[in-house]
Amino acid sequence: MYRVREGLGVWEHRGKVAAVGIGHSPTARRWDGTAENCIGAYAIDSIRKAIADAGIAADQVDGIVMDPGTTTGAHWEEGDPIPYDVVNAFNPSDDPLDGIAQLSTDWILKNMPELTNIKFTMYGPGCMSNAIAVGAQAVGDGLTNTCIVLKGWHNLAGRYYQGGAAASDTVSGRGVFDQLWGTRAGTTDAWNFQEYLDRYGKTHDMMAPFVVNSKANGLLFPEGFFAQHRPEGLTSEEYLAARWIVKPLNLFDMDIPIMATCAYIFTTPERAKDMKQKPAYILNHCTTRPKFGLHQGIDNAMLSTEATARKSYSGAGITASDLSFENMYDGFTVFHNHYLEGLGYAGIKKGEVLDFYQTDISRDGPNPVSPSGGNSGSGRTRFWAHTDTIQQIQGRAGPRQIRKRAEIGISGGPMPQLGEFMIWSSTPD
Repeated sequence: MYRVREGLGVWEHRGKVAAVGIGHSPTARRWDGTAENCIGAYAIDSIRKAIADAGIAADQVDGIVMDPGTTTGAHWEEGDPIPYDVVNAFNPSDDPLDGIAQLSTDWILKNMPELTNIKFTMYGPGCMSNAIAVGAQAVGDGLTNTCIVLKGWHNLAGRYYQGGAAASDTVSGRGVFDQLWGTRAGTTDAWNFQEYLDRYGKTHDMMAPFVVNSKANGLLFPEGFFAQHRPEGLTSEEYLAARWIVKPLNLFDMDIPIMATCAYIFTTPERAKDMKQKPAYILNHCTTRPKFGLHQGIDNAMLSTEATARKSYSGAGITASDLSFENMYDGFTVFHNHYLEGLGYAGIKKGEVLDFYQTDISRDGPNPVSPSGGNSGSGRTRFWAHTDTIQQIQGRAGPRQIRKRAEIGISGGPMPQLGEFMIWSSTPD
């Protein structure tokens, strides 16, 4: 289901898969313990909205692709009591935490009786980018004709990354390699950024225009957390005065864990003609895996993003100059530095991205960067950039709509060193 290797040529399903419907649940900072606010309820809500947005009946959907995982750092603690009042408010699956701290296709089907025609289900574990790659390939391969692509994020009470294995006195398993000396999310990215600043003679303060622009774009995303709950803007002065989290990354260089779900409807161009929304065609998807591990210096991040660019462009049959905008993932704001340089977006070369941020990167400018606002602008979900890219292509991004014509965009993640990436287009060719 993944296009990992280089040299595969143009994707065989180029322009033969389209996104036509989008559904977002409400957002919340954390789960409040109620059935109405659990991740399962949010998933049902977003799926129903996506189906309605596409203008189809539920029985026209014949496939589901989703990520069963719904967190990276808010795990259900072993021994914590199961909230059976929430479990029994739904039709449970074999696992009582289904719909609370995880999601399964079984749980979805048990609780959405209107989905009477599902013939294909598959998981794309990791994030929405992974699910999109699997969903696109499945539709292209004819395994499903009209498919739900779903991703949810829960956030339980307590500190993120402070429970489970992270609270243990010893490190085992994979943690031996990626959590040495207590390092956590952000630590090694800060190291990489400092190495970048030293190599090219730049400063952290040069990030300010990008972060302020992302925050402004996020406040124009009505489905986003900050637009719904904390609609305050961010100035350059506030960004530069923020406390360090892992120097040289400060508070506003980090995303914030939230609860939310998102669903898309993928289908074939022939079927899309009869649906409500303009299709956003997928020209290619590709996968990049780290060459030397996840946590090392900037050279691997550069090599990985350059490989992503080659695979993305060759599989879609385009070049960097064809991109109308860039919408990659930003769990940490500095991810964009590697993406933009690796992609060669707007002709950027190594060591130039921070200078590029001092130019007009807004949605009204000639080279829009992250018009979605990303995670930094709307909260940690890993799907804002995909939604915005689809909406930009469809011409319905509202006040976020870029001024130039949105013909081809790129989105994907979750890291410069690894992830799934896709090229979207307003036309199938």
